[in-house]
Amino acid sequence: MRPNVLFLMSDEHRPDVTGYEGNGVIRTPTLDFLAETGVVFRNAYAASPICVPGRQCLMSGQLPMTCGCHRFGDDLPPNSMTFARRFAQYAYITACAGKLHHTGPDQMQGWTVRIGSDARVTDRYIDGKAEDEFEKYTPAPGTGKWSNQKEIERAGAGASRNATIDEYATLGAIQYLDRYFADQHYDRPESHRPLLFKLSLLQPHYAFKTDEAKFRYYLNRVPIYEQDRADHPVLSRTQMPPDVNATPRDIRRATAAYYGMIETVDSHFKRVLETLEELGQDIDDWIIVYTSDHGEMLGEHGIWEKTQFYEGSCRVPLIIRWPKKFAGGTIVNENVNLCDLFATLCDLAGLPVPEGRDSRSLVPLMNGDASGWVNETVSAIGRNQPAPANHLMIKHDALKYCWYGPSIPEVLFDLENDPNENVNFIDDSSYAGAVERFRARRDELGYGPQGAEGYTGAGYSPYR
Repeated sequence: MRPNVLFLMSDEHRPDVTGYEGNGVIRTPTLDFLAETGVVFRNAYAASPICVPGRQCLMSGQLPMTCGCHRFGDDLPPNSMTFARRFAQYAYITACAGKLHHTGPDQMQGWTVRIGSDARVTDRYIDGKAEDEFEKYTPAPGTGKWSNQKEIERAGAGASRNATIDEYATLGAIQYLDRYFADQHYDRPESHRPLLFKLSLLQPHYAFKTDEAKFRYYLNRVPIYEQDRADHPVLSRTQMPPDVNATPRDIRRATAAYYGMIETVDSHFKRVLETLEELGQDIDDWIIVYTSDHGEMLGEHGIWEKTQFYEGSCRVPLIIRWPKKFAGGTIVNENVNLCDLFATLCDLAGLPVPEGRDSRSLVPLMNGDASGWVNETVSAIGRNQPAPANHLMIKHDALKYCWYGPSIPEVLFDLENDPNENVNFIDDSSYAGAVERFRARRDELGYGPQGAEGYTGAGYSPYR
């Protein structure tokens, strides 16, 4: 019998806002339990620090250049090989509750059961649409996405759409698991087949709202990140212009609400784990994964939201727990990518990894074997698209190289000597050799002036 898999996911969770990473303010007992009894990856990165392409890369095990998802709204082609589809091919029931962020005509992409309110095909994927009719219904100015300024000014205690959706998804997950393992009414549970179940929540994605009790608890406890902007045309730019002009009070309120949402996410995950135990499941038999699609800058470096290659934006929490196979409390410091979860899950479940993935099994690292591991991770945004376009990050060991196109200065951070990413070492002669290696790798990945026209993938081996 193949193992059951529980995949827990949030949206926009920066990993330093967890108890297990040493944050003494946030209350995340469920995530801390998973970390204490599982394997924690301290240098895990999103393949793209934007919701939609980041999630498509995670599902396909492919970088943006490979899967063709570069910007918000890009979706995988119908019937793409996702890890959900791979598991379904091997008799798994693949069920998902909550956010998937597929925007094209294939709203399942390998999931065989869908729970929640996220399914919606966007206008760009409607075949044969009458463009003149759509033009009649252009929304009035100011009715689209709010600016970061408004989001921060309205932060505080109160109800939010995201909280409602997450409650709906969690309740749906609990009801589905009850039916899958017990089905008290018809006595027809499906537990004779293995299960891949994903609960994917919207929080702590803004709006910056949380309930009154959590907001009051965090308001005078949360830290405030350094707000100074970098002297760089991209690094100084928040995702949604214009730049935010927030008071210390505004920032504290938004940060407190963000912390409160993370605690709420943690409590939802606890409910699901308790449900499994009530249904007679030994969660030690399950492979449990927790991650998020990207981070949130929270005003650090003067930036809000994501789309940056700063740690707060592109580094993500990642825990894999299977205590019957891997020692709890294991810390992995090597650079890994969310694309690597495809090969990892296949490896853990004993399924063959299909060709064409930019995915490497993390199992050797979970066993303490880093020999042969290429200590690299890649994140990218856009390609031949409106700004931001052609942005690429390559991190090797502690060095992080960022490329923004031929007319924008390159950036090199050294996280060992400058963990807060305040110094650009790109012109420091002591890093010249590393910069040349990064540029060569950039071209191999299909970016840069010498980008490989015949690019077919990152060149990784799935099992090393």
